Amino acid sequence: MLALTRKIGEQIVIGDNVVLTIVDIKGDSIRVAIEAPKDIKIYRGEIYETIVAANKQSAQSGDLNKLDILKGIRLP
Repeated sequence: MLALTRKIGEQIVIGDNVVLTIVDIKGDSIRVAIEAPKDIKIYRGEIYETIVAANKQSAQSGDLNKLDILKGIRLP
């Protein structure tokens, strides 16, 4: 992990196309602006962890026996 000290207005460049700019600092909170291509997904850490946990749960909790009810369905 890389830890950097930045002041308001200073930037951090990641790769060729992601730029983080320090927008504001109030107490122990920092506002960061992120410039990145639209195809790069950006999540807050706690949201990303929730998504990962939900994906793991949905992948593990499937009861395949319940899918047998679909065998009787006929499409027109």
